[in-house]
Amino acid sequence: MQEVKNISTYRQSLKDRVLETAISLFMQKGIRAVKMDDIANALSISKRTLYEMYSDKEHLLYAGIKMRHTQQHEHLKEYASRCKNVMDIILYVYKHNIDTYSDVNPLFFSDMEKYPDVIKYLDDEKIYLKSQFVDFLKRGMEEGYFRKDINCELVVDLFNALGEYFKTAQLYNQYNLEDIMSNTVFVSLRGICTATGGDILDEFFVDMQ
Repeated sequence: MQEVKNISTYRQSLKDRVLETAISLFMQKGIRAVKMDDIANALSISKRTLYEMYSDKEHLLYAGIKMRHTQQHEHLKEYASRCKNVMDIILYVYKHNIDTYSDVNPLFFSDMEKYPDVIKYLDDEKIYLKSQFVDFLKRGMEEGYFRKDINCELVVDLFNALGEYFKTAQLYNQYNLEDIMSNTVFVSLRGICTATGGDILDEFFVDMQ
């Protein structure tokens, strides 16, 4: 029984390492540029072993994206539980996203459009997260950082629309991520902030220059 447990533990560990390696390569080189051979070679495993775990590249990409999202959600949830207010969370998420995605090859974003199951998963995620975002805005209103006259549901829809435009216009090919976020996300957030919330954003933005 112990031997079976050890094999199972090793297998799961290997699957996790495959996903981490694959996503890293996809983000570095673009999805289409990375072959299953490249992933197997990077892990020093046979291609047969890789295909036993993931039947094709789309399956691997889907599982990797889902794993990354789960990790990020858990990480941010844990961090948010220790934050005093919504502004701390916003500033942390901004810096976290810059650190995570600023060096991503633009081909990663454009290539992803070729994988419908992945796009559907990401669209479903936005629907799932909408209620959480609405609750976050309401918390900010109660804390005095967001204006109380905003329509929270509409604000979330507008943020999602910005994200869609980012993809369809392929802005990642023209501008770096920090410029995009500072000129869209920060400008939009500044508009819904009270004077108190706006001062915190302004101070943070000056410090980032």
